Amino acid sequence: MRSIFFSTRADRIALARQRYFEDGELPSGVVSEAVFQSWARCLRQKQDPRGRVEFQAVSASRAHLAVQKNRLLRDAWLAEASELDAVLGATNCGAMLTDPSGVVIGTTCSRRENEKITPVAHRIGVNFSEEAIGTSAPGIVARTGQQACVQGAEHYFESVNLMHCAAAPIRDIYGNLAGVLDMSSEGIAFNFDAATVVGIYASSIENRLLVSQSDEHLIVRFQISLAMLDTPMACLMGVNMAGQIVWRNAAASRLLGVSPEGECPKPCTVDEVLQRSFSELASTPGTGSSLLRLPNGLLVHVRCELQARDGHRQLFAMRQPVQEASWVEKTRDDPLPTASVPEHNTALAAVDPSEPASLRDADVDLIARTLKECGGNVSAAARKLRVSRGLIYRRIQGA
Repeated sequence: MRSIFFSTRADRIALARQRYFEDGELPSGVVSEAVFQSWARCLRQKQDPRGRVEFQAVSASRAHLAVQKNRLLRDAWLAEASELDAVLGATNCGAMLTDPSGVVIGTTCSRRENEKITPVAHRIGVNFSEEAIGTSAPGIVARTGQQACVQGAEHYFESVNLMHCAAAPIRDIYGNLAGVLDMSSEGIAFNFDAATVVGIYASSIENRLLVSQSDEHLIVRFQISLAMLDTPMACLMGVNMAGQIVWRNAAASRLLGVSPEGECPKPCTVDEVLQRSFSELASTPGTGSSLLRLPNGLLVHVRCELQARDGHRQLFAMRQPVQEASWVEKTRDDPLPTASVPEHNTALAAVDPSEPASLRDADVDLIARTLKECGGNVSAAARKLRVSRGLIYRRIQGA
């Protein structure tokens, strides 16, 4: 029997490649299952592992469309790119961002003058899909949605065996793959846990994306440590105005003890998951945090904020008396004539702050019922009540 006991991992992978591609022997125990499955898919596509990778860019129109279509993702990437670039400054590593199909839409600078592959590969529009360049970390993530690391000869094509890469998925508020963050080094193996580093920054970008996509959602931010509320480890959850949980990130799923991939039970309300009503969460402090005991017994720090469609983010403060003098509010962006108030709402058209609390409560109850009827959509509720979205936000806050 031929021995596979070599002194280095590179030697073992080289022998595993030879046996698999020439003799058909499975590389069990030598490469990860993700890499092996990628090799198998590439073979089924009749790709020659001794062939040369050209790192071809997609058409200019498709590259432009990828950048424009993923504007929110790129904005989230740009907010983290400078810090990521500084962290990787002396490591020989560069980073790039791809869209869900593997097309590059963001890169950091090349590190070394003698790099041959990286300057060609890390360009806007280059296709990193498995079909285009064979086995690679971003290609595996784009195909499977799972974090991957591919080093040296684990790449399908021999011509890119100098590369070492680690990649992690970025998901949107619908749970779909929104993009892939990749970190690569040419000619030098990682001397740190690349999977952990790329995972941290992918989480940070993902959190920014989730918040930016959350039109008219109450964003609930919680963690067991107050110091972690503004880090990539923060647990995030999006709640619509009807109290239904629209999305949650992986950290929130783990802390709540539910599957990150699984959907919330239907109906999935914030009352069921956090044992707090929407109005109770909306009245948590906007600065600092409040303490909340989760159903599983953990005590967590909580902070909530609301982002409207115009991008305005409002941190919720403790409940304050309602100060609006009129149910109908005219704004520069949403002018509404008093005459447009439906007849059944005319009793609310002149609510005075001096009126009994029960009348102000009736306002809030009407808003809550309308929001529930509209599935938590503030714009739809505002149109139905013939008022501005801003008024609804303030009434909810003052509830």
